[in-house]
Amino acid sequence: MKKMRFSRRGFLNSAVLGVVGAGLPAVRSTLAAAPKPSSGWPISLAAYSLRKSLTSGEMDLFDFIDWCAEMPLDGVELTSYYFKPDFDNDYLQRLKRRAFEKGLTISGSAVRNNFCLPPGPEVDREIDHVRRWLDHAASLFAPHLRIFAGTVPDGASKRDAIGWVAQAIRELLPHAARRGVVLGLENHGGITARAADHLAICEAVGAHPWFGINLDTGNYRTNPYEELALAAGRAVNVQFKAEIRDQEGESIAVDAERIRSILSQAGYRGWVALEYEAEADPFEEIPRLVSRLREVFG
Repeated sequence: MKKMRFSRRGFLNSAVLGVVGAGLPAVRSTLAAAPKPSSGWPISLAAYSLRKSLTSGEMDLFDFIDWCAEMPLDGVELTSYYFKPDFDNDYLQRLKRRAFEKGLTISGSAVRNNFCLPPGPEVDREIDHVRRWLDHAASLFAPHLRIFAGTVPDGASKRDAIGWVAQAIRELLPHAARRGVVLGLENHGGITARAADHLAICEAVGAHPWFGINLDTGNYRTNPYEELALAAGRAVNVQFKAEIRDQEGESIAVDAERIRSILSQAGYRGWVALEYEAEADPFEEIPRLVSRLREVFG
């Protein structure tokens, strides 16, 4: 199965090369990075985009890095869900070495956590989980770690939950600073579904050089472009989705130029990580989207 899929990828890569530029090598096999487009925002691909293949075992993160190297990408975002179980430091160093060999930067990692919990052992475990991943991100030379806030539990007030999330983040910031990894709080539904509440958490945390927003372009569900514009000034990382919700809640194609304008007006110049979640075959759609992102953000 894996062999057949990679054969297919090679075919797709050949087709994409005609779109993104003749002469680009199909595989980068030397330590030196192939020339990248100058100017614009750096573009990476989130491993979550190939979640089905990574979960099934058809691919692992090394395969993911290799496939990304076939496209005009600057980096890869290595989602924590797809790391080998019980991995050790040697595994992290091999991942880092593979990305370096392929001319790619590890733009960040991403964890699943819940900070909408009152003080106690349960939230302490969540904080410890994120703290460990700050260490892993630092070992990978990844500058950013995406985190979640969670959902307000039954019987709790939104105000209390905002305070709980902010307190958990504040506990982690000294360690983030020591490890040199920025924490980015994503608008991932739940208590961060609206920009006002997302920003209220940021205000409660307070200004800090190692904290900001991981701005997901597809996750605000009401007046999404207006909400994105409100939050963009605090963005430390951007995850770009191919779709966005309209006023009726239906998924429609995103206006990439409008997203670029929002980010530009906010003064954002960091990573734009494509995170593909649409229904079509990611191995066919992602190369086209990467080419499109190069046109818009390059």
